[in-house]
Amino acid sequence: MLKNPIPKVSNKLQYRAIGIINGKFTPHENKQLNRGFLVDNKGEKIETVVLGKALSLLKKHIDLKKSYYWVVYPKNKNTQNLHLQIAGIWDPYQLNDFPNDSTKTNSSKLLEELDLKDNYFSIRGELVFVNTKQKEIVIKISYDSKLKNLKNKNFKLVIKGELSLELLNSFVSLDINRDRNSLQLIGYEVIEKNFSKNN
Repeated sequence: MLKNPIPKVSNKLQYRAIGIINGKFTPHENKQLNRGFLVDNKGEKIETVVLGKALSLLKKHIDLKKSYYWVVYPKNKNTQNLHLQIAGIWDPYQLNDFPNDSTKTNSSKLLEELDLKDNYFSIRGELVFVNTKQKEIVIKISYDSKLKNLKNKNFKLVIKGELSLELLNSFVSLDINRDRNSLQLIGYEVIEKNFSKNN
């Protein structure tokens, strides 16, 4: 069974911001593997931190000279400064129990079978701001309220793209493509209109 790096949502109003990027991770220092850059196939560098659960994978299984598909969480303050948090590594052959047969399909083909591609992000949250002049939108993503120890229960992502002002305060599901250091809207679905008024 091929494991999907971006799982299907478990409920209609599930918040999330998750993506997949192929590239090499280069730590700032050899001793400290949790901070560095993700360098994509075009040589574009993105400031990156490695989250705890991915750090042990990185130490045990990853050859830093090779490219991998990284499962990442995006953060930004504007459309020019994307930061990533590595949550996992998607390697169907080495790290998942996918049969490695002799006709070794490459990972990008396997991704296509899952309707995914390199630099794809799935972002779900509340549309809280629309800038029609700059063609930018802001989505608010909330963490699960059960996680009481989190200081910031939500964060915002700035995305290049256009949505109607009428959709403000709606819960939306966005298909996003990363272009350099920005997130660009390629498609969307309105899950619930006037979401904030109802909650």
